[in-house]
Amino acid sequence: MEQKQPHPKTDNFSIAVDYDHKATEFRPFSLSSPHMRAFHLAWLSLFSCFFSTFAIPPLLEVIRKDLNLTQTDIGRAGIASFIGSIFSRLAMGPACDMFGPRIASATLSLLTAPIVLSTSLISSANSFILVRFLIGFCLANFVASQFWMSSMFSGCVVGLANGFAAGWANVGSGMTQLAMPLVYTMFTNCLNIPSYISWRIAFIFPAIFQAGTAILVLVYGQDLPDGNYKRKITNKQSENLWSVVFNGLKNYRGWILGLTYGFCFGVELTTDNIIAEYFYNRFHVNIDMAGAIAASFGLANCVSRPVGGIISDKMGKRFGMRGRLWSLWGVQTVAGLTCVLLGRVNTVGPSVLVMACFSLFVQAASGLTFGIVPFVSKRSLGVISGMTGSCGTLGAVITQLLLFSGSTKFSTQTSISIMGLMMLVFTLPITLIYFPRWGGMFCASSIDEEDDENYHLLN
Repeated sequence: MEQKQPHPKTDNFSIAVDYDHKATEFRPFSLSSPHMRAFHLAWLSLFSCFFSTFAIPPLLEVIRKDLNLTQTDIGRAGIASFIGSIFSRLAMGPACDMFGPRIASATLSLLTAPIVLSTSLISSANSFILVRFLIGFCLANFVASQFWMSSMFSGCVVGLANGFAAGWANVGSGMTQLAMPLVYTMFTNCLNIPSYISWRIAFIFPAIFQAGTAILVLVYGQDLPDGNYKRKITNKQSENLWSVVFNGLKNYRGWILGLTYGFCFGVELTTDNIIAEYFYNRFHVNIDMAGAIAASFGLANCVSRPVGGIISDKMGKRFGMRGRLWSLWGVQTVAGLTCVLLGRVNTVGPSVLVMACFSLFVQAASGLTFGIVPFVSKRSLGVISGMTGSCGTLGAVITQLLLFSGSTKFSTQTSISIMGLMMLVFTLPITLIYFPRWGGMFCASSIDEEDDENYHLLN
């Protein structure tokens, strides 16, 4: 069994909960406190962070001309945005373990919102790269979001909750591809504001949005079903923190899931960065059409990533951990194949169709990955979430640096196909994951029922 048996609704909660008061049912259109309210605050806050982080790519052609950016500058800026996220995601896991996801998430959003606003002040390639690096830090709220969902929902629905929270939040990366060009066009065409001023004014909106969602999290959020984290840091607790961190870092399953996530979510981030420019340059569509096409890639998260969580939970109920692992491998393999095909299609219509299929599978693979993460280590959940999340952005850095940095000898379409081949290769280590408690893709559990509870407490 993967989770505890639920017991009926109690007087304190409006939905069914288990003996840890974690929800055993998921109602995405409910606002009941604390479980579903935490869900909506988590995805909305992360949505604003994705919106801010990817607000620059759809206006890149305009910004490039105004700042005289080279292709190398743009490639370095894209890499910088992901590097910032790597370090912040690693730190966010222990921060959630120590302070709780509510304080950790809101603090980061409030610290990075002024940086989003400062985009309107950049005047050189170096300042452009620096701003993209610093804005990338806000994507660490993904770790806080997944930690929060794993703290609020039981194992029978945690994949579903994680999938919906991340899926709806990732729509922000698509919505900004659609919204920012429209805001820019409104200023230039309707209000007759010069182009070099219009794109700068446009960044006021994502900054205010991000700060507003952070305040909502602080005011209305709750860390756990029974209340907020209340911890005073002592020397003993500091030692315990390092023990939790080390316990997570030595768990090889976390590293394999991180590698897998690097070549599903990391590839998704890279695609968000390059897809609008790809259609603009290769198929010569206008900037609004390129933004709309790129938006469809991100907007697919509304359905695809939650579906990944649903598949993970359904397969987990029917086949145990083996079902979760096989589903992840199969979906990500298909995603890799469609990515290879995307770079080979030479006309705009079929290319958009293949991109749509690719987006569904690569985003579902991300949902499937975090359908497994909560089972790796209960003791070091924040650390494992941080490791996996930071590896996701590390994968984006690797693919961006090797294939889309501006110094590569490959064309963009060839680089996209190579990225798909990398996905196929780096999905294979999933076959090595084995849980003594639940088994693996090819092996059954090796722990007897009487030893199961002790193993659960130690890990």
